[in-house]
Amino acid sequence: MTFTAMVARENDGVITLAREDVDESFLPEGDVTVRVEYSSINYKDALAVTPRGGVVRTYPIIPGIDVAGVVTESSSNLFSPGDRVVAHGHAIGTAQHGGYAEYARVSSDWTMKLDALSTREAAAIGTAGFTAAMSVQALLNRGVQPSDGPVLVTGASGGVGTVSVDLLAKRGFEVIASSGKADAVELLTSLGASSVIGRLPEDPDAKIRPLDKQRWAAAIDCVGGRTLAYVLATTQYGGTVAASGLTGGAGLETTVMPFILRGVTLEGIDSVMASTDVRRGLWRRLESDLRPAHLDKLIYETSLDDLPAALSSILAGEATGRGIVKAI
Repeated sequence: MTFTAMVARENDGVITLAREDVDESFLPEGDVTVRVEYSSINYKDALAVTPRGGVVRTYPIIPGIDVAGVVTESSSNLFSPGDRVVAHGHAIGTAQHGGYAEYARVSSDWTMKLDALSTREAAAIGTAGFTAAMSVQALLNRGVQPSDGPVLVTGASGGVGTVSVDLLAKRGFEVIASSGKADAVELLTSLGASSVIGRLPEDPDAKIRPLDKQRWAAAIDCVGGRTLAYVLATTQYGGTVAASGLTGGAGLETTVMPFILRGVTLEGIDSVMASTDVRRGLWRRLESDLRPAHLDKLIYETSLDDLPAALSSILAGEATGRGIVKAI
């Protein structure tokens, strides 16, 4: 069997991504083989084709951290040929070949059977939507309720941010969406954001105080860096901040003040190594009560041939919503 794949290769510090015809020996070990229908476009995928991006150790690699398609072969008793599935996390697209190809082979432990979602919808949710659902659930687990006050979402125009806005608004929260993209206001409002503000802190050069005016009951932070430090300093007493991103930097210059004087909780969100039980349980909810209400509004679609430009766009912070890639 030969099939088409987008292969990233490294040569003298330069990484190229190009369409190639490869054979079945290119597929990694795994007990589920999937004919890929859709993958998605994530910041991590862009880093995979960026020199010193830090997510891929060995090239060549087929990027694509999300795989959505139909099972063609399975040695697992959990899946049969013809099953619609989605797989993500762990080594997919970073340490083993991923979803930017006509076929992918994955572990059954990383795979979820789809009932109510199409493969297109599952790819649109993907890692980013799963991370958003984990973030929203983290706030709910801490007892955050709509009556407590507004919930902030930073990096709101990105993949995790847009789905977070959608999920929170669906549950009745007053959502304040923070984004540096003026052209994203209409989309974020249509997803249910009560108001849209610019990047935080508003004055990018201002010194961030250990504690500042209390502005939100809770927050989902997709940015990190100075933004997260400011969010912690401005969260209300007893509030929770779910943090999953680092586009604003991996460093965090803060103090213990929000934690010991306001009882703020910082919840770290990691979707890559989430257990199989957590993964499958949350996907069942993404097909039911946590299903995004406006998923179609979030999607922009591209082809394998246009993928390099799409990855450059997301790396430059120009993309809005959830990008999906049609693999066949």
